[in-house]
Amino acid sequence: MGRRVSTRREQLGLSRQDVAARCGSAAGYIRYLEEQQVTSPGSGFLTSLANALETTVDELTGGTADLPPGTARGPYRPQSTELGVGECRRLLGTHGIGRVGVTTPDGPVILPVNYILLENAVAFRTVPGTPPAAAAGNRIAFEVDRMDDDLSQGWSVLLVGVARAVTDSVQVSLLNERAHSLPWAGGDRSLWITVVPTRITGRRIAARHAYLSSTITRPELQ
Repeated sequence: MGRRVSTRREQLGLSRQDVAARCGSAAGYIRYLEEQQVTSPGSGFLTSLANALETTVDELTGGTADLPPGTARGPYRPQSTELGVGECRRLLGTHGIGRVGVTTPDGPVILPVNYILLENAVAFRTVPGTPPAAAAGNRIAFEVDRMDDDLSQGWSVLLVGVARAVTDSVQVSLLNERAHSLPWAGGDRSLWITVVPTRITGRRIAARHAYLSSTITRPELQ
């Protein structure tokens, strides 16, 4: 739960002091929750903490971990906004989880990958011989999104470009150094693929009546 509290707090751009003030606690206790393996606090405090972080108790305790985003009801009077290229790049942040869409002999395939953001491209690692690797030299789609079920709003960014396999050993070493973590899927994912976008589009959906928290205006992939 500590990691969920910390992640949500950073998404909102709040300090531990801010969260403590919102829920009537001490900043030291918020730090304790984030950094130590502790049993779940009482239900009353959890409710106050969830409200302070503009989320739910289920989200903080992992009760919705296996549910896909978007299960909440649609917002009242939603507002859809097209995003500019600069805003799309900002929302991509520096790294995170994205989805790669490629065409295979058996039809379209969409796969999640860990990625990093370069100056003019995105890069991800995969296994040689897999659909993303076989797509090198072809146009593919790459998508990132974030959804807030509590407010029934979110954003998505879509890149379309040509995939290239990185074969230069120096470039591979540089990408390995820049990678923020090992691929979540594990295995020998030693082949780097870059995608230089020829088209970047995005949109944001917000509820007109909802309070627009800082999660909507700050980079999500930190």
